[in-house]
Amino acid sequence: MFVSDFRKEFYEVVQSQRVLLFVASDVDALCACKILQALFQCDHVQYTLVPVSGWQELETAFLEHKEQFRYFILINCGANVDLLDILQPDEEAVFFVCDTHRPVNVVNVYSDTQIRLLIKQDDDLEVPAYEDIFRDEEEDEEHSGNEGDEGSEPSEKRTRLEEEIAAQTLKRRQRREWEARRRDVLFDYEQYEYHGTSAAMVMFDLAWLMSKDLSDMLWWAIVGLTDQWVQDKITQVKYVTDVGVLQRHVSRHSHRREDEAHALSVDCARISFEYDLRLALYQHWSLHDSLCNTCYTAARFKLWSLHGQKRLQEFLADVGLPLKQVKQKFQSMDVSLKENLREMIEESANKFGMKDMRVQTFSVHFGFKHKFLASDVVFATMSLMETQHGSGTDSFTQALDSLSRGNLDKLYHGLELAKRQLRATQQTIASCLCTNLVVSQGPFLYCALMEGTPDVALFSKPASLSLLSRHLLKSFVCSTKNRRCKLLPLVMAAPLSAEQGTVTMVGIPPETDSSDRKNFFGRAFEKAAEGTNSRALHNHFDLSDLRPEVVLAGWQDTPASPGWGLQGGAAWLPHAQAVIELKAEDRSKFLDALVTLLS
Repeated sequence: MFVSDFRKEFYEVVQSQRVLLFVASDVDALCACKILQALFQCDHVQYTLVPVSGWQELETAFLEHKEQFRYFILINCGANVDLLDILQPDEEAVFFVCDTHRPVNVVNVYSDTQIRLLIKQDDDLEVPAYEDIFRDEEEDEEHSGNEGDEGSEPSEKRTRLEEEIAAQTLKRRQRREWEARRRDVLFDYEQYEYHGTSAAMVMFDLAWLMSKDLSDMLWWAIVGLTDQWVQDKITQVKYVTDVGVLQRHVSRHSHRREDEAHALSVDCARISFEYDLRLALYQHWSLHDSLCNTCYTAARFKLWSLHGQKRLQEFLADVGLPLKQVKQKFQSMDVSLKENLREMIEESANKFGMKDMRVQTFSVHFGFKHKFLASDVVFATMSLMETQHGSGTDSFTQALDSLSRGNLDKLYHGLELAKRQLRATQQTIASCLCTNLVVSQGPFLYCALMEGTPDVALFSKPASLSLLSRHLLKSFVCSTKNRRCKLLPLVMAAPLSAEQGTVTMVGIPPETDSSDRKNFFGRAFEKAAEGTNSRALHNHFDLSDLRPEVVLAGWQDTPASPGWGLQGGAAWLPHAQAVIELKAEDRSKFLDALVTLLS
C-alpha cells in the first residue's frame, strides 16, 4: 500500500527498530541512501546496509538476514514486481519500498500489511482499481438436482433446472468477460516501463518534513535528480519541474546560511542554481577534451571525420579561443577568457546548430577551492561504481564514500575514471562508424563489439554500455543520409565474460524529439528469449531486464493505435535501460526472434 504520512507511518515506525537497508547499484539510490543514513545517525537508528545489484543478490541477502530483522527498507528495487512472491517472507516481515521503477506492481499496491510504498502520489501512477484486478473466489455452484423435493411436479423440477443452468451459464460468461477485461487493464498498465520521482528527492522531502534537511542532504537530492537526467530516465519536462522544486530549497538554504556565523567556513557546502554548458567535466578537464568527448558536441561536429575536426577548429575560431588556451586545463585558462566563456560558447553554438548548449543545473562549492557541477558528480560516482575495486561491494562502498565532502580524493579519482570512460566511448564510436559496424537488421540497427576491441572491458556493465549505445546512435544519425535509419532503434552487443561465453546487449530507441520516456523494448527482449529458449536470467531491477547471459537496454513510446502490441507499427522513444545477459551461442537465434517480433 502507499504510505501517506512518511514521518508517522515510516520513520517513526523504524526509528526504534533495527532495520536492514537494501540499496540498488545506481547513483540515485546511493544519494537516497546517504540522506537516510544521515537521518539515522541523527536519531541513533541501528541499521545494516547491504548493496544489491540484482534480484539474485537481493534474494540471497534476504535469506541470510531475514531471521535477524523484521523491518526491511528497499531503495530503487522491489516496487515493480510481486515482492512477497519473490522473497517468500514470514508474515511479520514488513517492507518499506522507495523505488523509482514504474509501473508499481498491483499486488504491492493493494497489500495492506507487509508492503509499504514510499512513493510520491503526485506521480502519474494510473494504478487500476482493485475491483478491475482482484475478485473474490466464487463459491462452487450447487448442483441443481434438488433431489429432496420429491413432492414437486416433474415440470416444476425441469423449469427450476433450466433456470439454474441459465444462471450458471450467465455467471461463467460474466467471469470470462471480467477476466478478459482484467488482462486488457493489466496489459495497458504494465506494457510500458518508466521512472518516477528520484528516490533521493523522496528521502529529502522526508528530511525536510522533519526539519532535519542539511545542505549535504539537499546536494545529494540534486545529484540523484541529475543522475536521472544524465541517463535519460525522465522527461525534460519532469526534470525542469523537479529542478524548480529543488531550486526553492536552495534559495531557502541560502537565506538561512546568510544569518549563520559559519557562512564562510572553509569546509562549508554552498549550493548554487545556474545555467551552465552541456559539456562533460569541462571544469576538471581541458575545454578541447570536453568538446571532443561530450556526446552532444562530438555528434554534431562529427568529430570522427576530418571534416568534423575542421568544423571544431572553425567553431573555436568563431568563439575567439586560441588552441593554446583550450588545450590546457580549464583552471589554467586566462581569467579574461573564462569570465564570459559561457556566453561566448552559447552564441557560437547557436550559429553551428547547437541550440541546447545551455542547461539548468546546480553546482556546489566545498570551502573555497573545490567546485563541482551535479553532472560531474554523477559521472564520477557512476565510474567508481562500475570500475571493479576487488568485489562489487568494494566498488559500491567507494562510490558511496565519494559522495561525502570528507572524501574528495575519492571523488577526484572518480573524475579521472570518468574521463577515461568518456574517451573510450568516443574512440569506440569513431571505430564503429569508420568501419561500418552499425548495420540494419530490418526493424532495428545492430552493432556488435568483438572480443579484443580496445577498452571493450569498460562496456561490459549495463550503465556503461547503455551510455555508449545512446551516444553511438546519436552520432550515427548525424552521419547517415539514409532517412529510414534515422527512425530505427539500436541493439548493441559487447562481450561480458570470455570464460562463461556470455555477452551484454543493450537496445535503445530511435533518436526523436519526443519527450516521452516509456519503454516497451524490454517486453520484446523477454518474449524473444522465451520463444527461443535462450539461456537468460531475470536479474536486473528494471522489469524487462533478463540476466545470465546478455544485457539489453531499450525504450519505446505509446502505441500507434490502442490495440497495439508487440506486432504493429510502433513509435519508439528513449527511456532507462533494459538489460539482459545471454549466452554467446544463443545470440543469433535471439536476434532472429527479435527481428520477427518487431517487424
